Amino acid sequence: MRLHVHEWGDPASPPVVCLHGVTAHGERYRRLAEERWTQFHVVAPDLRGHGRSDWEPPWTTSTHLLDLVETTDALGIERADWVGHSWGGRLVLELAAAHPERVRRAVLLDPAIQPLPGPSYQLAEAELNGGVFASAVEYVERRLAASALTPRADAERDVEQAFERQRDGSIRRRSCQPAVVSVYGELVAPPPPPATLVGIPTLLIHAPAFGLVRDEQVVAYREALGDGLEVLPVPGMHIVMWDAFDAVATAVERFLAA
Repeated sequence: MRLHVHEWGDPASPPVVCLHGVTAHGERYRRLAEERWTQFHVVAPDLRGHGRSDWEPPWTTSTHLLDLVETTDALGIERADWVGHSWGGRLVLELAAAHPERVRRAVLLDPAIQPLPGPSYQLAEAELNGGVFASAVEYVERRLAASALTPRADAERDVEQAFERQRDGSIRRRSCQPAVVSVYGELVAPPPPPATLVGIPTLLIHAPAFGLVRDEQVVAYREALGDGLEVLPVPGMHIVMWDAFDAVATAVERFLAA
């Protein structure tokens, strides 16, 4: 499937393909692309079952990879730097394993390398009744309650980019609930081994306070990649491009410009 794609920058500039997390959308990268990563051609697809891309199954990891290959091929992108947040980070790892020739460098933003089964089950269960909020105010307040560092403007922007307003005043997230539940199941499966990234310079930015990236995972990647890995802990919670915008923007700029 060719995915719906958000693009910023000169198409003749070096390509950076950015992948979003579960329940999110490609426009989560808009601020980074417009304010900081202007020297790159930033491409951010809405993954299958999310945003303005088609929602039809299957929603397997292999299908998502096929979607990414088909979409980047259609854009004339054979090799690129890849940035992935959360589930998007796991997809970057899977892509590096299946198509290493396509990944020039990898940036992992608080990646869902292999979440624990318990929390994944709870998230999948919650999704069965999720995606709808009584109002935009309710959604924004929930986001701000989840992290004291989240800028209100980012949460408000998310409403405009990723939700549809209903006749009763509620808002509904533009994502497919069965697809989301499927992704949570796929994520607990064993990921590609850290050695998959040997030869691919990698930047790992994670939020220790959130705890999705576990200490033993960082150790395993350090041991496998050595000097090929940079690790940057940042304050805040899971959406690091919101909670640590300047630190993330600067670190990725420097890494990709090297």
